[in-house]
Amino acid sequence: MRDSRISVSLPTPALAAAVADLDLADRVESIAWDLTTPSPSAHIDLVVLPYQQDPRRAANLGATATQLVQAQTIGYEDVLANLPPGHTVANARSVHEASTAELALGLALASLRRFPEYTLAAQGGRWQQLPGQSLADRTIALVGYGGVGQAIEQRLNGFEARVLRFARTARPGGPDGAGRVREISDLAGLLPEIDVVILTVPLTGETRHLVDDAFLAAMRPGALLVNVARGPVVDTDALVRALEAGHVRAALDVTDPEPLPSGHPLWSLEGALITPHVGGASSAMHPRMVALIERQVRALLNGETPENIVASS
Repeated sequence: MRDSRISVSLPTPALAAAVADLDLADRVESIAWDLTTPSPSAHIDLVVLPYQQDPRRAANLGATATQLVQAQTIGYEDVLANLPPGHTVANARSVHEASTAELALGLALASLRRFPEYTLAAQGGRWQQLPGQSLADRTIALVGYGGVGQAIEQRLNGFEARVLRFARTARPGGPDGAGRVREISDLAGLLPEIDVVILTVPLTGETRHLVDDAFLAAMRPGALLVNVARGPVVDTDALVRALEAGHVRAALDVTDPEPLPSGHPLWSLEGALITPHVGGASSAMHPRMVALIERQVRALLNGETPENIVASS
């Protein structure tokens, strides 16, 4: 190994305790830092950012030299927007895909099978049978086909649904077209035949307000929009109008603005199901995050390139 010891800042006692239990803990100088205060050291080899932090906290890295800044999220655009120059950033690919895919599928099933309506009826002591929609025999569009999109498709296997895949770059798939990935630009012409649109794209200039009035108008009446990507991928005002018209349904783990303020129309609109950005917040997150931190520490100790590097500032 190249270095005998490295410094690692950890934002929570739970992560600090887990790192202390690793078999390489004697080679790690653990520093408690959640970025709410100025940096405790002029040099920290590995800085682990808090989960779903105020992105402006990243500015506190300005006085600290680092080898790697490790985000606890897959998305990293807010980190980069606030990060001072001189840092290399890795995202948390491998940590959240399974949990986010579970939630996306759960949101779709809950909305299609009308769980919110049944819950309200049960709270009122009413036996209220309502016709629902199945995933079986439906056409599902996965818009974004990275780790989360692929994990959703794995979990859709067995539901007897037709899956269409869309990404920034098209891929041809197998000889019979199996596994074909279309360009996102092809989506508009196919929307009238799609029953469920699941968004997993990163937020970029190209995907901001990807779902706008024209997109929603092109969707099949009664179709479901599921967003586990980023809130601004959807034009919220356009979605409110489409929900008010009863044209579509929506199941959202992310919104714009976020947190969604009390009194916002989305809270009370029929056909809207909202969870508070908890796609990755499950029992799977902590052990997978610890495993990623361990791999990053070993890479730095060995003089190797860490995984999941997404940008350098």
